[in-house]
Amino acid sequence: MFTRRALMLGAGQGVLLTGLAARMYYLQVMESDRYRVLADENRISHRLLPPPRGLITDRFGAPVAVNRQNYHIMIVREQAQDVRRTLEILDQIIELGPDTIERVERDVARRRSFVPVTVRDNLTWEEVARVGVNAPDLPGLIIDAGRSRDYPEGPHLAHTLGYVAAVSEKELTGDPLLELPGFRIGKNGIEKIYDLALRGSAGTSQVEVNALGRVIRELDREEGDSGSTVVMTLDLELQRYANQRLSRKESASAVVMDIHNGEVLAMASHPTYDPNAFTNGISHKLWNSLVNNEYSPLSNKAITGTYAPGSTFKMCVALAGLEAGVVTANQRFFCPGHLDLGNARFHCWKRGGHGWVDMHDSMKHSCDVYYYEISQKIGIDRIAAMANKLGLGELTGIDLPNERSGLIPTKDWKEIQLGKRWQGGETLISSIGQGYVLATPLQLATMVARIASGKAVKPHLTRDHVTPEGITSRQNEEFPELQVNRANLARIRDGMNGVTNELRGTAHRSRIDIKGMEMAGKTGTSQVRRITMRERQTTGVLDNDELPWKYRDHALFVAFAPVDNPRYACAVVVDHGGSGSGIAAPIARDILLKAQELKSARPGISAANIASTAELLHPALRDRDEEEG
Repeated sequence: MFTRRALMLGAGQGVLLTGLAARMYYLQVMESDRYRVLADENRISHRLLPPPRGLITDRFGAPVAVNRQNYHIMIVREQAQDVRRTLEILDQIIELGPDTIERVERDVARRRSFVPVTVRDNLTWEEVARVGVNAPDLPGLIIDAGRSRDYPEGPHLAHTLGYVAAVSEKELTGDPLLELPGFRIGKNGIEKIYDLALRGSAGTSQVEVNALGRVIRELDREEGDSGSTVVMTLDLELQRYANQRLSRKESASAVVMDIHNGEVLAMASHPTYDPNAFTNGISHKLWNSLVNNEYSPLSNKAITGTYAPGSTFKMCVALAGLEAGVVTANQRFFCPGHLDLGNARFHCWKRGGHGWVDMHDSMKHSCDVYYYEISQKIGIDRIAAMANKLGLGELTGIDLPNERSGLIPTKDWKEIQLGKRWQGGETLISSIGQGYVLATPLQLATMVARIASGKAVKPHLTRDHVTPEGITSRQNEEFPELQVNRANLARIRDGMNGVTNELRGTAHRSRIDIKGMEMAGKTGTSQVRRITMRERQTTGVLDNDELPWKYRDHALFVAFAPVDNPRYACAVVVDHGGSGSGIAAPIARDILLKAQELKSARPGISAANIASTAELLHPALRDRDEEEG
């Protein structure tokens, strides 16, 4: 009996041992690869490395948006022992403030004890040295180096470059790169438009971690590819000068374009701001001061400011009249100082009138009655068609966000938008760039570029089309003909020449009297308030100096240069500046003269030079050229 039980027990043990051995063989031999992978996955962690953001340069390769080495200090709770005490000591060495200390304590409490928490960013080298010297008294603190976006030109390019800032919850797209701590994306300007190309692709770091997820060592590392370099069309030196010239006014903007290829050489909007303030989080105090500033420093007025173009619109009306065949350049109209239409009287800016004027003199003296007369013959719809052809009333398509289209009214527009019929008097008002007519400074510069070149030029801010799919050169981009009689365009240019270069022209005092650099232009002064009959009969029309700033006229001037061989188009608008001839014209003259002087001072710089400069900055451009052979 005993022998039988022992035999059965032994047999059972044998079966169990055999099963155990089989199971061990299955796990260790048959499934060894699978479990080795699983073990490695638990032991090895793959982490994304943020790529360096692509550079942005001006047209000559001068860097205007770069990546600066950034030192930041972090704290590890398990090594600090007493976090509060460590932070208080650190506060005596580099300024933290109570808000920062409280924020760090909150972050430390929310994270695991071995995870570093950022205490302060953007340490100066002196601060790094001070913390390093006191390191024995600061347990748990780590100084680390990274990169942050830097705009060496500060406010000079803020409105075109834009800025980068932290990714918001709404901007998360599932791209793991966007979830990296401290990752920044473009929020405005070129940084926003070309954000995907500038981001680059992430690198990876393979690290060994323990069961708690703590990093033990780095096993492998592959750096990511930096973003593409974006080469802008702006001339940094001209841009600085335009900013400096506008800075004497409360609020103003200016645009300079190459009339042949649409490259924007300068785009300035004053006042401006420092984009570096946004990189690491702008303070509430600074943000409120920018938002509540009555001169709107955050707005790029060159593309978002919409103004009644005033008399700068007369070129459009004159060209529409010539093209329609309802007026000739030699046809004259009498200006007694006003024109009566029904029961309404429409005044010329010159109370006594200009007498008999033809098209050339009407532009030279900026006679309003002349344009009242021909606008009645053309009608608003044909004026609007010509305005559209010259680039007004629609987006230019420049590579910047938030551009506004302005407004060129038609009869249908008023019927649809306002539910009212168009009135004859509104055509007269529109013909001198008032009423519903609105345009941006960039559109005005585009209008002049088209008049000067005869082509449907479109403005742009980068020398290459930069997309996530690649880089396409704009160097040989051709624009179609404007489909306007070139002789009529020459007549308009002749009138603009009279404005600046003939005696009694409205901008003669602002002429450029250097041979070969002369400019041709047109003044504009647009009202921002209604002048009542009572004001005319009692006090008379008040001068701008007698009015609060916001009720003063806008001052405008548009021009091209040189007269004989046009190359540059310019538009200047001074908000509530007063007279276009006295305020805006001198600024445009100085900027156009500077553009020509800079060109003369750089005879050796060619497109090839520019390209080679850009290649030094980023290999992506070099690779592109190699692929193209």
